[in-house]
Amino acid sequence: MSMGVSGQAWLILVVLVLGTTCEAQLSSTFYDNTCPKALSAIRKVIRKAVSKERRMAASLIRLHFHDCFVHGCDASILLDDSSAFESEKTARPNENSVRGYNVIDQAKAKVEKICPGVVSCADILAVAARDASFSLGRRDSIAAYKDIANTDLPSFRDSLEVLISRFNTKGLSPRDLVALSGSHTIGQAQCFTFRDRIYNNSNGDIDAGFAATRQQTCPLASSPTNDEKLAPLELVTPNSFDNKYFKNLIRKKGLLPSDQILFSGGSTDNIVLEYSKKSATFKSDFASAMIKMGDIQPLIGSAGIVRRICSAI
Repeated sequence: MSMGVSGQAWLILVVLVLGTTCEAQLSSTFYDNTCPKALSAIRKVIRKAVSKERRMAASLIRLHFHDCFVHGCDASILLDDSSAFESEKTARPNENSVRGYNVIDQAKAKVEKICPGVVSCADILAVAARDASFSLGRRDSIAAYKDIANTDLPSFRDSLEVLISRFNTKGLSPRDLVALSGSHTIGQAQCFTFRDRIYNNSNGDIDAGFAATRQQTCPLASSPTNDEKLAPLELVTPNSFDNKYFKNLIRKKGLLPSDQILFSGGSTDNIVLEYSKKSATFKSDFASAMIKMGDIQPLIGSAGIVRRICSAI
């Protein structure tokens, strides 16, 4: 499906997966009484941002992912530097890479006009990533965790065993890992993350024609300008949420090393094969994995706060 004005339908898959209150005392009806117009206000901002720039959909999913993998889904990634801590925004996996902060700020500003001090930045981020939420009630962190961001977030260089371990630590299975990686079908990557793969690959796990095509947009010479050049992770339908990503892996056309490692003779090969043949299964599993990810160590009840501005306490 296209990620244009009407292209949010794939995110609504979340609605089709769970119809009950999630664990950890999170609820899909958390704001029904305190701020009933919150979700519609958030979605208007998100849909406008995505219709303006299709890439933003993938960026918001990634922003939510990078938040949840560091100290849980508490919006700590949105905090700027302060005298008490360093921002996660400048951690190695995030700096000049993660984006969409301004969209979350816009959504928060809209909600604050409707019901000040009620809706957390963590929940706004979750709604932004999914465009539907079955598990609200998170509260916001009072600190950021740059050191954890530097160590816990998956790297494009990680082996399959390391990736599986990182996801397992967060309560996510290898199947969740493969399903969530499928969001790369609408994402983009910076040149420095895949340069070695397209120029210096010696193990034969990349299609030669694919490598040559990607070399046209990613120069061999490293420089600040060249390193930040962007390329779509999936060339055929980069604006569609489909299962082409998995078909590409089978053809040795995964752009990032951490993409291709999912189909490299290891334990996740069968999952990739299944998703390459069954698009509906992939989308259903992706929705389930998104919900599981959104439930990673949320701050609830009296823990944390509700920040009035997402970038500061």
